[in-house]
Amino acid sequence: MLPAVSRMAFGAFQRRAFSASARDLSKVAVLGAAGGIGQPLSLLLKLNPRVTELALYDIRGGPGHWLRGYPSGLASAVKGADVILIPAGVPRKPGMTRDDLFNTNASIVRDLAKACAESAPEANLLIIANPVNSTVPICAEVYKARGAYNPKRLFGVTTLDVVRASRFVSETKGTDPKDENITVSKHPELSSNAEIINRVQFGGDEVVKAKDGAGSATLSMAMAGARMAESVLRAAQGEKGVVEPTFVDSPLYKDQGVDFFASKVELGPNGVEKILPIGEVNAAEEKLIEACLADLKKNIAKGVSFVQANPGK
Repeated sequence: MLPAVSRMAFGAFQRRAFSASARDLSKVAVLGAAGGIGQPLSLLLKLNPRVTELALYDIRGGPGHWLRGYPSGLASAVKGADVILIPAGVPRKPGMTRDDLFNTNASIVRDLAKACAESAPEANLLIIANPVNSTVPICAEVYKARGAYNPKRLFGVTTLDVVRASRFVSETKGTDPKDENITVSKHPELSSNAEIINRVQFGGDEVVKAKDGAGSATLSMAMAGARMAESVLRAAQGEKGVVEPTFVDSPLYKDQGVDFFASKVELGPNGVEKILPIGEVNAAEEKLIEACLADLKKNIAKGVSFVQANPGK
C-alpha cells in the first residue's frame, strides 16, 4: 500500500493531469527510468494525457521493460524533448546525508547534462538527483561550457517538501492535504510549530530509517517530479498563473553570493516567468534563512568546483 502522503498526492495529481485536452501534447524524457524514483515517476507520466511521447533511459534494463526505452541511445531519448527529468543516481541509505551522495551522483548528473545540452538545449531540465543544491549548479556549469545555458529552463525539484508540509499541517488541523496551500518558507502553521518544521526538514531521514537500508523516499519523490513536470507543461501550453516552488537561478540573494534559491516561481511558455519574493518573515524565520544561506552558498560552490575540476570528456 502507498504511504498516506503518496496516496493523497497521487490522487490530487491524477485529477489535475486528466483534465488536459487532447491537443496539449509534449515529449517528456526520464533519465534514470529504471531506478526507485524513475519507475513510479515514469508510470505517473505515462498516465498524463499531456505527454504524447515518453522516452525512458537508463544504463540498466532493456527495451522489454518499457513501452519505448532507450537503454543505449541517450541522445535519441532527449532529442526533441520539451521536458527532461533526471532522477538518476544512488539512493540514500541510513546514516547518509545528501552530501554523502555527492561524489557518485555528481558525475552521473554531469554526464547526463552534457547529453541534454548537446541534443536538447531548449528543453526544460528538471533535476531530482540529490543533492539538488549542488546538482543544479553542476548542470548550469555544463550548459555554460557549451554556450547553451538558459536559466529560465533549469529547475531543481523541491516540491517534495511542500507535499510533506501539506500533509503534516493537515494532520494538525483535521483538513484535506490538497486544500492546504503551503509555501514551505512561509506558512503560519510552519512558523509557529517547531515540530512540523523539523519533520519537514528531516522527512527524508524518517523514510530512510523506516526502510532500513531498502530505499529512500521514492514514491513521494516520484509524485513531486510528476507534479512539477505537469506544471511546467501546463504553463508551456498556455495556462496562466501556474506557480510552483522550485530551486532556480534566482536574484533573491545574489547580493549575498547565493546564485540559486528555492522559492515560489511563476511558470510560463519559456520556463521561469517570474520569481516571486519571499514576503515578510518573522525573527525565527529570518534565523532559518540565514542558516540556510550559509550552507546553500557552500553547496552551490561545491557543484561549480566539481565541474571545473572534473569537466569529463
